[in-house]
Amino acid sequence: MLLTSWFTLLLFIILCELAGILGSVFTIKAIPTWYKNLRKPSFNPPSWIFGPVWTILYLLMGISGYLILENNTKSLALIFFFVQLVLNAIWTPIFFGAKKLGLAFIELALMWITILLTILFSLKVSMLAALLLLPYLLWVSFAGLLNFSLWKINK
Repeated sequence: MLLTSWFTLLLFIILCELAGILGSVFTIKAIPTWYKNLRKPSFNPPSWIFGPVWTILYLLMGISGYLILENNTKSLALIFFFVQLVLNAIWTPIFFGAKKLGLAFIELALMWITILLTILFSLKVSMLAALLLLPYLLWVSFAGLLNFSLWKINK
């Protein structure tokens, strides 16, 4: 039983990290070329910060998803968890691949809403699961502001 739990936790973490790894296919090519040449707002962080931050956030997301599953397999929190994860994986190809900053912002807004819904429904299942998603919501809030700013100043 304990081995199954550890395996499930590991699967959730790997699944979340894969969302980032899949996105890196698009960012690796775009950051030194297209993204580097965009006009950026004053609060734009250095490019190197995104990898470590997202790696930690995906880890926290994986643990949160596992806790949701372990506490209630039929929870709406679990459904919203997977919806936000899919939206997370889709954002990078829209932003860095298609270079559609406006569409990426709209998609990110939908992702933000589903993250918030995941947190709200998680509160009924596992307080810790909800708390682990708060840094993710904050970072996506910042990413939304950055995405919107990049879209507006690079029209």
